[in-house]
Amino acid sequence: MTVYHAGELAVQRRLGQSDIAARLSRMVRTEIPDAAAHFLADQPMVVLAAADDASQIWAGLVTGPPGFLHVLDGPDDNEQIAVDALPVTGDPLHDVLAGEPRRVGMIAVDPRTRRRMRVNGVATPTGSGLRIRPDQVYSNCPKYISRRHVEGATEAAGERVQRHATALDDRTQQIIAAADTFFIGSADADGNADASHRGGNPGFLQVLSPNRLRWPDYRGNSMFMTLGNIAANPRAGLLIPDWSTGTTLQLTGTAEIIWETGPGAQCWVEFTIEQTVEVTGVSPLRWSTAELSPANPA
Repeated sequence: MTVYHAGELAVQRRLGQSDIAARLSRMVRTEIPDAAAHFLADQPMVVLAAADDASQIWAGLVTGPPGFLHVLDGPDDNEQIAVDALPVTGDPLHDVLAGEPRRVGMIAVDPRTRRRMRVNGVATPTGSGLRIRPDQVYSNCPKYISRRHVEGATEAAGERVQRHATALDDRTQQIIAAADTFFIGSADADGNADASHRGGNPGFLQVLSPNRLRWPDYRGNSMFMTLGNIAANPRAGLLIPDWSTGTTLQLTGTAEIIWETGPGAQCWVEFTIEQTVEVTGVSPLRWSTAELSPANPA
């Protein structure tokens, strides 16, 4: 598979960054470098994105003790990534990923060090987890990642509360307006999925209405994997984590690129919500208050 598809190439041309993207394409690999393997093994959480049977895309959080993500490099493994956990029951991705092989996007972000790594490939369920055979492996710069530290962890969660809706209410609108971080899942026209991070000062993820969000797309690595997917396939999913409680808010719907500039923004994305899922107790980790990235536009 080539590094860039038609949607990514079109966005690179539109924003005048094709030459930069061509140079950076060399950093996208199919194999997993040793440094990347060590990074994954240190992480207590990862975000996965995939499409369900109705082609709706969801992004979800998976957690575990360090080591629950690790690379299998035996002669029969061909450098697969083992994820020794599944999304929790109640997360729409739980049944999606537990059922059959799926195209997935994966991003591991370490808020403690502001490092991140992305993997796109095929995930095969193992019963209690996944094996991901990567097609694309690459790292991103630390821009726009809020620094946080783990302050503690809770015991195993009791019964989780699940809330389903087709629009945001006042409470979930306030959660979104206060967010400095969210994750976005997307896929190209052929269903190859991707998971990515977005960060900024609280308020950068704007609520336009109970069914419509908007955010600025800040200058990044010039590859435009997410915008390229949106240009080719508007289906997308958002994940907004509550770092202090372990609750997650998941949204699925469609995204549209708005070709307008703004403070620090090379364009904007507007997102139309079709479904929302809020699940308590997804993560046992309790994180500190954010130290916002100095790269965030004011």
